[in-house]
Amino acid sequence: VQLQASGGGLVQPGGSLRLSCAASGSISSINTMSWYRQAPGEQRELVAGIATGDYTNYADSVKGRFTISRDNAKNLVYLQMSSLKPEDTAVYYCNVHLYTNKRWNDYWGQGTQVTVSS
Repeated sequence: VQLQASGGGLVQPGGSLRLSCAASGSISSINTMSWYRQAPGEQRELVAGIATGDYTNYADSVKGRFTISRDNAKNLVYLQMSSLKPEDTAVYYCNVHLYTNKRWNDYWGQGTQVTVSS
């Protein structure tokens, strides 16, 4: 199983970016798909998650600005980020809780850098 994240980059404050993460390999089922981020010197934190049935949750700091969504047919998860702030600067990681090889496991993407700066 592999997770491939993409879509990061440099954006000005107030701008937008969309992150994507594709899960591939021998996957029987996917439960929760999430995005985390880690800024320099900080702990990794949950940004947003989406469960089966499209139940979503968000960190308070991104509510109203970020939207998580998923495409179950393609094993994709997206994070649409709007009204970006300098404090959103971090490496963003996708995380997927999925069933493979007869058990549930968490898998992580490689991370994609988001820099918000003028």
